[in-house]
Amino acid sequence: MGLGRAAKAAGVAMLVPAVWAAAVGLWLFWGGGPWAWIAPVAWAAIGTLLLARPVCRMTRALVAGWTGVVLPPGYRELPPVTQLSTGYWWNGHSYSRTSKDARREQRRKNWRHDPANWRDLRFLLIAPFSFGLVALVPLLGLVAAFLALTNLPSGYFAGLLVTIATAPYAWRSVVPVATRFLGASAKMELADRVDTLTALRADTTIAQAAEIRRIERDLHDGAQARLVALGLALATAEKLMETNPEQAKQLLRDARAGAATSLTELRELVRGISPPVLNERGLVDAVRAMAMDLPVDVTVEADLPQPPDPPIESALYFGIAELLANTVKHARASHVRVSLLREGNRLCAEVEDDGLGGAEIRPDGGLAGLRRRLAVFDGTVEITSPEGGPTRAWMMVPCASS
Repeated sequence: MGLGRAAKAAGVAMLVPAVWAAAVGLWLFWGGGPWAWIAPVAWAAIGTLLLARPVCRMTRALVAGWTGVVLPPGYRELPPVTQLSTGYWWNGHSYSRTSKDARREQRRKNWRHDPANWRDLRFLLIAPFSFGLVALVPLLGLVAAFLALTNLPSGYFAGLLVTIATAPYAWRSVVPVATRFLGASAKMELADRVDTLTALRADTTIAQAAEIRRIERDLHDGAQARLVALGLALATAEKLMETNPEQAKQLLRDARAGAATSLTELRELVRGISPPVLNERGLVDAVRAMAMDLPVDVTVEADLPQPPDPPIESALYFGIAELLANTVKHARASHVRVSLLREGNRLCAEVEDDGLGGAEIRPDGGLAGLRRRLAVFDGTVEITSPEGGPTRAWMMVPCASS
C-alpha cells in the first residue's frame, strides 16, 4: 500500500517535469539548434498552464482519500451574469452589450486576477522538489534492486531494503506540503469575500430596481387609477347634485366603494413592503398570522429569548414566506412545521413539510435568490428533499449574542 501511494504521489508531482523533459528531448531530436527550442518551450509552457488545476486537484484528492483532510480549492466562483434595466449585462466587474461578451470578459479577468491560479503555479514549482523527490525514493530503490538482481546481489538487497524502509513513510510528505501550499490564504479569503460582496451588491441593485418597478406598476394600475376615477366621479356628482340627486347619490355610493377598494390595495402594497404585523408584534406572531392564511395546516414553534434586529427579522420573515409559498405551490403537503430558535450566536429558522420532496436549489430559482439575500447578513440556506419527502429547509443568520 505504501509503495502504491508513493508511486501515485510521485506521478502527480513529476507530471509537469515530465512535460519539460519531453520538450528538452524534442529540442535535442530537432538538432539542438539556437532557434529550435522556441516551439518545445512554448509547448511545455502551455502544457504547464493546462496542467496546473488538474495536478492540484489530484493532489487534494490524494490527501483527502488517504488522510480525510479536505483542502478547499479556493477558486473564485464566477458571479451570475445579469441583464440590467439599461440593457447592458453586468458580470461582477464590468458592463457589456451582450451576455456572451460579459461571460468572456468575466472568465478572462477571473483567470488573471484569481490568486488561486498563481498559487497553483507556485505549487507546480514546489511539488517536484519537495514531496516529489521524497516519494521517488522507494521507487528508485526498487529500480536499483531490479537492475542489480543478476550481477550484484548486495545491491539488490540494499535497494530492496531502501524500498521496504521508506515506502510506508515517503508518501506522507505530500500531506504537509499540500496543506501548506494548497490551502486558502488570508488574501484569497479576502478576495473571495470582496467578490461575494460585489455580486451581492449587483443582486441587491437589481432586486431593488425590480421592486421599485413593481410598486410603481401596482400604484399606476391600481390605486392611482381608482383615485383618478374617484375624483371624476365626485366632480360629476357635484354637478348633478341639484339637477339629478338620485344619480348623484349613486355616483357617491360608487365613489365610496372605489375608495374602500383603493384603501385595500394600498394596505396590500404596504404589507408587501413591510408587513404591519411584523413591525407591531414581531417575527413569531407575524409568522403565525401568515400561517393562518395558508390552505395547509401549519405549526409554528418558537424559542427566541429576544427579538432579532429589524433587518434580520424582515429577511427571515420574507424567507419563511417564500418557503411556505413553495410548499403550498409544489409540495402537496398536508402539514408544515415552522421552527424559530436561537443557537448560540445564530438565529435559525426551519421549515419542514410532509410533501412529495424533490426540491433543490437551482441557480436561477427562488431558493438561490433567497440564499443570495441572506448572504448579505452572512446567512445560509440549506435544504434536504429526497424523493417522497420530507422536505427540510434551514435558514441560519448570525446575530449578536445576548
